[in-house]
Amino acid sequence: MPAAAARPYHHGDLRRALLRAAVETIGDGGPAAMSLRAVARRAGVSHAAAAYHFGDKAGLLTAVAIEGYQLLAGELEQAWATHQAYAEVGVAYVRFAVRHRAHFEVMYQPELYRADDPEVLAARAATAVRLYGTARPDPGQLAVGTAAWSLMHGLAMLWLDGNLPPQVGSDPEAVARTIAGYLEVPPELRGRDIRRGR
Repeated sequence: MPAAAARPYHHGDLRRALLRAAVETIGDGGPAAMSLRAVARRAGVSHAAAAYHFGDKAGLLTAVAIEGYQLLAGELEQAWATHQAYAEVGVAYVRFAVRHRAHFEVMYQPELYRADDPEVLAARAATAVRLYGTARPDPGQLAVGTAAWSLMHGLAMLWLDGNLPPQVGSDPEAVARTIAGYLEVPPELRGRDIRRGR
């Protein structure tokens, strides 16, 4: 959507409006094309107003990454609560990547933002609990969680980049469920309460 077509900001939470405008701008042209001026223009405010809230482009992308990790943690937790199945957590990961592509593209390019920001670290840690099934994975859990995450992340990237063969189908969640079936989850990880990290 061109910046001129965006609704100008009038009242309410300016920080939230700028964050939404940033996500829309990234969705149009990717993280590299985003600038504080473009986001401010889309939100209908001055560059100074955007700089007041985020400082610079890295500050705004840091906020996008934090929001992305928080959204992802929530969706992974919801998937577990609904299905009680580790494979469905993987499906939720792919679903998140497809539905929140702008966030996803920022989150996994830490050179774009302040990866050592305390809020980023906390949000990533909360996501890791859902990915590994525990806040303190032992070596086996770490290996299984990393394998599952790698499989779903790779699938998500291939899907987003349009690199999967058309024969796999047009439903990313169905494809994710099929692919997840090739990962054998050890019994000790099955049924783990990822909401409590146990």
